Amino acid sequence: MADRLAVLLERFPVSAQVFHAGALCGINSLEAFDGMGQLHLVRRGPLEVGHAGSTVQVTEPSLLLYPRPMAHRFSSDPQRGADMACANLRFEGGTGNPLVAALPSFVCLPLQSLHGAGPVLELLFEEAFEQRCGRQAMVDRLFEVVMIQVLRQLMERGELGSGMLAGLGHPRLRHAIVAMHGAPAKDWSLEDLAAAAGMSRSVFATTFRNVLGITPGQYLQGWRVALAQQALRRGRPLKVVASEVGYGSEAALSRVFKAHSGLSPRDWKRQAVAA
Repeated sequence: MADRLAVLLERFPVSAQVFHAGALCGINSLEAFDGMGQLHLVRRGPLEVGHAGSTVQVTEPSLLLYPRPMAHRFSSDPQRGADMACANLRFEGGTGNPLVAALPSFVCLPLQSLHGAGPVLELLFEEAFEQRCGRQAMVDRLFEVVMIQVLRQLMERGELGSGMLAGLGHPRLRHAIVAMHGAPAKDWSLEDLAAAAGMSRSVFATTFRNVLGITPGQYLQGWRVALAQQALRRGRPLKVVASEVGYGSEAALSRVFKAHSGLSPRDWKRQAVAA
């Protein structure tokens, strides 16, 4: 079976940069920064987490993920505090990154529920709480590994009710989605995608819409536009990009691009560069 996360992470990578390791005591507020998420690992609590008018009580070692910018607040014992390691996350493309769109605004998981993550977490905390040569680079990379493990778990355990990761977790739909990801320029028909999923045309179309909330054609269009946006951000010519993502001309891509994003490729690129 093809690696369901490989193409996603290759085309739309995520990077981490640790900004805190140690005890957080009392009340600490964290602002939302454009284009940036955050990942917090609670080694020892308890901790109260507040955001968007709600609170979560963390009573065991846990992972807290904010894939999109969201202001939040930590409240812990004023003397003992809570031992935490925290990192900023940068998803290439910001909110246009398909992974960002596929994730809920907040994820809280007990660390012990992350299958196979024990050795990584042990090394991450050891490095984060010490001042060793290469500490920053080491901890940054370990945070990125933890992020991949979170994506894997959410996908494989079906912990998301709908969206791209739910589709990639489906035993049949995932084959069609991986096929689209790997060959975006192919002239995919509904019959082709249903065959890749090993389903009848009608069952595939219905199941796809139920799980992902959109039709296969809409999904393919969104994936192609996301790839085009990434290529434009990197300075690629629109004519070349059009053929790479399955459109016969700049005009064809421009029509789909504007229908999907509300902006022409030129206007979108101007805004992306200015941001």
